[in-house]
Amino acid sequence: MFFQGLILGFSIAAPVGPIGVLCIRRALSNGQLSGFISGLGAATADAFYGSIAALGLTLISGFLIEQKFWLGVLGGVFLCYLGVKTFFDNSQSIPGSRDLSFVLNKDCGKTLRKKNLLADYATTFFLTLTNPMTIISFAAIYAGLGLGLETKTTSTGFWLVIGVFWGSTLWWVTLSSLTNILRGKFLTKKGLSWINRISGVVLVAFGIGALCSVMS
Repeated sequence: MFFQGLILGFSIAAPVGPIGVLCIRRALSNGQLSGFISGLGAATADAFYGSIAALGLTLISGFLIEQKFWLGVLGGVFLCYLGVKTFFDNSQSIPGSRDLSFVLNKDCGKTLRKKNLLADYATTFFLTLTNPMTIISFAAIYAGLGLGLETKTTSTGFWLVIGVFWGSTLWWVTLSSLTNILRGKFLTKKGLSWINRISGVVLVAFGIGALCSVMS
């Protein structure tokens, strides 16, 4: 069940959407750790929704699906806000490298902006939670793979959800690492400015798309 969940988590996280854009942009702007923490927020939300589907918590899933209109509106508006904020980010300097190995440095507590990292995590966690249809996606995948009966017990459901979390986390580690490599080799101050503008436009487009889908 753990390895099945690992594959599911990786596969669900891999398609590039607004969370992927945020992860890439933050990894380019602030370093690998910022991109990874952003992805970790999404992985946590994926695991939360995966646990609801795996354990058959119909009361919670039913409530969230009933509120999908307002959750969709919140998510769409928040995406537009993040897009506009990113577009007008006038940062002209590229912060020092913050790859994952940097966390092990004894001086990291003096240099990491903990509040910003917490914000990176919270924004992606919130954005992923505003899409309650993820529950339906997990339930459909479980049923399609014949996992419905297997996840009736708490034990099997637990290992499936743990696998989903680590599979999703594995994708975000991969994406932030690859982005950090490109950042070190190719990114310039002018390039960062263009990254902000392009990312901002893409995030606003995703936000408008989300609003249109809930309004239709």
